[in-house]
Amino acid sequence: MKETIKLGVILMIITVVSAGVLAISNNLTKDRIAELEMAGSLESLKEIFGDSADFKPLDEGKLDEIKGSTPSVLEIFEVYDGDALIGYAIKNVSKGFGGDLVLLTGFNIDGTVAGLDVLEHSETPGLGAKAEEPEFRNKFVGKSTSEAITVEAISGATVTTDGVLAGVNEAREIFNNQLSN
Repeated sequence: MKETIKLGVILMIITVVSAGVLAISNNLTKDRIAELEMAGSLESLKEIFGDSADFKPLDEGKLDEIKGSTPSVLEIFEVYDGDALIGYAIKNVSKGFGGDLVLLTGFNIDGTVAGLDVLEHSETPGLGAKAEEPEFRNKFVGKSTSEAITVEAISGATVTTDGVLAGVNEAREIFNNQLSN
């Protein structure tokens, strides 16, 4: 009995020390991780809107309000050309065949899709992974946000296509109902 208690205490001490080390490590690296994620988002934003555009994160209060009603939203950026607001970019998560799809959809202020980037996915190579190829992503450019967006499915990857469409249309709804005025 004493041996069991002794082993339990030793295990608890090891667990507490390990948790402490992980917490400290996480705290030390969280800013760098956020920086790298933002750099990846900025690269995709520039690909969608061009190098001359400027990007600002949406007001924290407004973003929290949107996230409250749509938890799949990760980030929203306002897009500027000088001082003029020219669009929005919405980063959200949708479900694909192999798991989560992280999408970044850009919308022009005139109510058209500026572009789409598939930031993360775990889709089947050669099939669902085609969602990240320009040939597929460019099908969204110029589509009107006034009605549900549809494109021809990727052959052999209907679930992936449906996931991308669901994510883009969810972003379209947010753009139409909460961002465009």
